[in-house]
Amino acid sequence: MSKLSGKVAVVTGGGSGIGEAISKLFAAEGAVVHIVDLNVEGANQVAETIVATGGQAKVHAANVTDQQAIVQIANEIGKIDVLVNNAGIAHVGNLENCAADDFDRVLNVNVKGAYNTLFAVVPRMKANGGGAILNLASIAAWVGIADRFAYSTSKGAIFAMTLSVARDYLNDNIRCNSISPARVHTPFVDGFIAKNYPGKESEMFKKLSQSQPIGRMAKPEEIAKLALFLCSDDAGFITGNDYPIDGGFIKLNN
Repeated sequence: MSKLSGKVAVVTGGGSGIGEAISKLFAAEGAVVHIVDLNVEGANQVAETIVATGGQAKVHAANVTDQQAIVQIANEIGKIDVLVNNAGIAHVGNLENCAADDFDRVLNVNVKGAYNTLFAVVPRMKANGGGAILNLASIAAWVGIADRFAYSTSKGAIFAMTLSVARDYLNDNIRCNSISPARVHTPFVDGFIAKNYPGKESEMFKKLSQSQPIGRMAKPEEIAKLALFLCSDDAGFITGNDYPIDGGFIKLNN
């Protein structure tokens, strides 16, 4: 029996990186996957791969910052058993290097985006008798990371939001957890390094990889496997928790 057989899952930012790996794995485990992404081209490629391998997937082009659009998508889908809040953006800079527009943009996507999907999906889960929610937090919610002021603020909010939702919907059979990855090797990371450290790509990739005590970045598929467990019935007794998946970053960097 597949772990998500008969389940309907919504994955935001499912068109690339961690979201892509989660979408593919969830579909392989029997879920009907609805990918919500602003990157329609990437999302369509992921959905086509899923369908070509015998899975079920549908793409919804939307910006998670648009609550009305997200609510409309949730209404169109109807029954939703699993929600993965994965969409997010980053910003490099400390407090003094973070302009108001940058701060607003990061919080609008990372925090309000998660709020919008929760606002749209939780009533559906209540009506269906329960569900599982997974929010993507970060090691930046646990430890101080240099030059990540806005990003760290947003992921700390996700950490607290997870606890609030988990507590408020205990009686509705809705579980809510989060995971906190360290650095994961995705196209986003490669682009991030190229943009912020031009001419020093190899040096920075090595440095960022070795910042994990385990000596490398995570693979998106490794994050997806933890997401699968937490969203499956195997984790039925788990709610209100955050799970670092960090190669020892939080506890072993000493």
